Amino acid sequence: MITNKLLLGAAVSAIAMGLSAPAFAGEIAGSVIDASGTVALQSAEVRLVELGRVASAARDGSFYFADVPAGEYTLEVSYVGAETVQRKVSVGETGVVSVAIELGGDRAGQILVIGQSANLSSALNRKRAADGVSDVLTRDAIGQFPDQNVAESLRRLPGINVLNDQGEGRFVSVRGLDPELNSTSLNGVRLPSPESDVRSVALDVISSDIIESIEVKKSLTPDMDGDTIGASVEIETTSAFDRQKSLFSVKVEGSYNDYVDNVTPKGSVDFATRLTDNFGVSGGVSYYKREFETDNIEADGWDDFGAGPVPLEIQYRDYDVERERISATLGFDARVGESTELYLKGVWSQFDDQEFRRRTNFDLGNFEDNGPSSQSGNTATFDDTDERIQVERDIKDRFERQRIYSIVGGGESRWNNWFAEYSVSYAKATERENGSIDPADFRNRFDDDGLIIQFDYSDPRVPLYQQVGGVNGDFNDPSAYELNDIEFTALSDAQDEEWSAKFDIGRESYLESGTFTVQAGFKGRWRQKSYNKTVEFYEYDGPGDFTLADVLGRGQTYRLTDISPVAGFTETRDFFLANFANFELQEIDSQFDSAVEDYSVDEDILAGYLLGRYETDRLRVIGGVRVENTRNDILGNNVTLFEEDSTLPNGTTATDDTVIVTPVAFEKDYTDWLPSLNVRWEAADDLIVRLAGYRSLVRPKLSRLAPRFAVEVNDDDEIEGEFGNPALVPYRAWNLDASFEYYLSNNGAITAAVFYKDVKNFIVDVEVDTPGTFNGIAFDEAVIPINGESGDIFGVELGFSQSFDFLPGLLSGFLVQANYTFTDANGTVPDGSFTDLANVTSFRDIPLPASSKHTFNGVLGYEKGPISLRLSGTYRDSYLDELTDDPATDRYVDDHFQLDFSAKLKVSDNIRVFYEWVNINNAKYFAYNNLSGSQNLYQYEEYSWTMKGGVRITF
Repeated sequence: MITNKLLLGAAVSAIAMGLSAPAFAGEIAGSVIDASGTVALQSAEVRLVELGRVASAARDGSFYFADVPAGEYTLEVSYVGAETVQRKVSVGETGVVSVAIELGGDRAGQILVIGQSANLSSALNRKRAADGVSDVLTRDAIGQFPDQNVAESLRRLPGINVLNDQGEGRFVSVRGLDPELNSTSLNGVRLPSPESDVRSVALDVISSDIIESIEVKKSLTPDMDGDTIGASVEIETTSAFDRQKSLFSVKVEGSYNDYVDNVTPKGSVDFATRLTDNFGVSGGVSYYKREFETDNIEADGWDDFGAGPVPLEIQYRDYDVERERISATLGFDARVGESTELYLKGVWSQFDDQEFRRRTNFDLGNFEDNGPSSQSGNTATFDDTDERIQVERDIKDRFERQRIYSIVGGGESRWNNWFAEYSVSYAKATERENGSIDPADFRNRFDDDGLIIQFDYSDPRVPLYQQVGGVNGDFNDPSAYELNDIEFTALSDAQDEEWSAKFDIGRESYLESGTFTVQAGFKGRWRQKSYNKTVEFYEYDGPGDFTLADVLGRGQTYRLTDISPVAGFTETRDFFLANFANFELQEIDSQFDSAVEDYSVDEDILAGYLLGRYETDRLRVIGGVRVENTRNDILGNNVTLFEEDSTLPNGTTATDDTVIVTPVAFEKDYTDWLPSLNVRWEAADDLIVRLAGYRSLVRPKLSRLAPRFAVEVNDDDEIEGEFGNPALVPYRAWNLDASFEYYLSNNGAITAAVFYKDVKNFIVDVEVDTPGTFNGIAFDEAVIPINGESGDIFGVELGFSQSFDFLPGLLSGFLVQANYTFTDANGTVPDGSFTDLANVTSFRDIPLPASSKHTFNGVLGYEKGPISLRLSGTYRDSYLDELTDDPATDRYVDDHFQLDFSAKLKVSDNIRVFYEWVNINNAKYFAYNNLSGSQNLYQYEEYSWTMKGGVRITF
């Protein structure tokens, strides 16, 4: 822990505007840094007391007052965690005034710039200075986050939770809402998504080691993109002007997962330096390899046959995954003359995922008419003398690579009362697979062979099976499981790229009562997202049989039950490639699955805004309107599979399975007017009240918008369909926020906020179980994404943070952060019985998908001398994940509570050793339905804990 005095460096100059003293006016320009000259104190509040004007220090610590009449003035500087200081300046004189300021309190003259308290102080100051409702996560003076993982750190912010994938934080949920309702930018560049089917950006693609700060903006101003309802997540990498002294940091660590029993490496290099007073360079490189295992059980086909619900499909999944992430950033910052700063920043990140999944699957669908052979209490027995039992043992061998990269160049200029900001950027995200086995399916069908399987549901999350009664040696004999088919992903290529350009200009007018600013701007975004998939299905065509016995390798790593025999990791791929000539392509299935996935969507957004900003030393009002025009050009395929003996479109009967592919194109064009008003009132020296009202939108997922129509016609001419919906319109919402922030005399704050959102047109996938028509295509059953009627979101946010450095002795090292969010989000959707989207008469009420009602985060920290400790807990409530045709079988995700611990030891001024224990309590993932009033398994996963440790060296 390092403490430093606050230094106010103010360069004061006067510019003559006339010959007489009363007409003489000048400028005050200065900077706020810590006394050691290590870091700029961004968001320090600087008041020009006599004129009632206020400025907030920029990320390089600079502040500026223009058009100041000649005379003597008082500059008052405040920073959460430090005492307010005052300094007299005289406009009309030249030179620099540099004064070391002693801070008040028990720790007079001291302010933290390294450690947990530094992170807290920096975050609170940026929150206090913000125009709207926001929260911030920052690194300290030597570039360390409170946690080793940004996802874990973000959980600590009020109203924030991070949804996990395979036990690792990926997508940000704000105020309990769906991550799809957020937007994410990096250095001001809107990030595209590498995944083919989402807009939201996975947080784990970008390494925390290259990030300087993350700001979560929960209310919008007219100069911000209007496409968010949850929050705008704004990520910034390091700038050479963030620090007054050069930074060079090397971090080396290892990661150990309890299940894998292997140490994997992680390392990074991070630097920022000024080559001259007006030119600097910054950047970093980070590498992380993570190996982990997941034990998974999934069940589906739930029904109640009179003795309680049972599933007719149960899968036991054994995952072994290796992930590698490489991230790099490089930035240049320059000051040109007295008025302009320019920057050029690039970020590149690659995320590789090698996944092996061995699965033992029980398909009991033939029991759907009469249910299990017998059922009593918590057990259900299935006897193949009653119906056929199908058992599949398969292997997935998938390698996937995601990349995100962006480059942005721009700057800002100031000419006395005028200012401008401008930038041009390009960003691209890709996700690519080629050559994955996904999966190879080995199958045996037991029909009157003496196989009896009993399932025990005593633990509803972990149903277990055993072979009972009759004897059938084939059940455990790998040679009895012949290859059914191999699904080979020849290509899965998702691409999402966006060009962007923006220009903002404004003018400040200085009134006796305050400052009035008029600002206007333009932004253009030109985006294209596409997905191209080629799937090939192969069956083995001799010589001899190809069975599971031919590809046995490493045994299971599964801990929940015995699912052997299982295939080895790479043996199936090796056999397939070595004997490729003996495999026969299944053309119909390959053609259908390939064509139905493909789409391309262009999304061009042209936006302009006008805002007015009135500010005094106590009041800030920002109001205006933004207009965004959206144009879409959409391409997809209508893909219909006609089974043998079904009726073809020309009225003839299909003599074999037939696929017909018809390209489909749509165009859309719409305009949204987005007014907003933000009020910030400093009711007392440490009490800030905020009010915000604004209109915003979230555009549909491009994959849902794409006209991808998958239709299957069976030999009875029954039609099942799965549709994209180019007629989808954006979510549109009116948003209201009110917050109260009380900043404590020491390093801390008490905050409270209420919010309300009236959301129209929210989007859900609905299962339709009655015959109808969609886009001219008749169906008997279908899954269609549609716009719901309306949704109401009401919530409360409470937060408390405090560094107890005012307490005596050892107690002064404690730090506490805690926040709670209540979100009540409900909507109305068609109940699935409609036949025409234009004439829906039956609805049902639902909680909005991915919306948790209760979110809680807590941190207990201790930092004293060379030791820093941190225990963190995060909780989120259950939420609706997917709708079905029956409310009782809707998919919900259960509560999640996770504990993490981290420790750091300062060995010397330049060396720090750290340790982290993630998921101490082995928090699990559980998804379920509520059929017959009980929580019935859809998916269960556990991952155990991970430990990390290493050393950071700074120069």
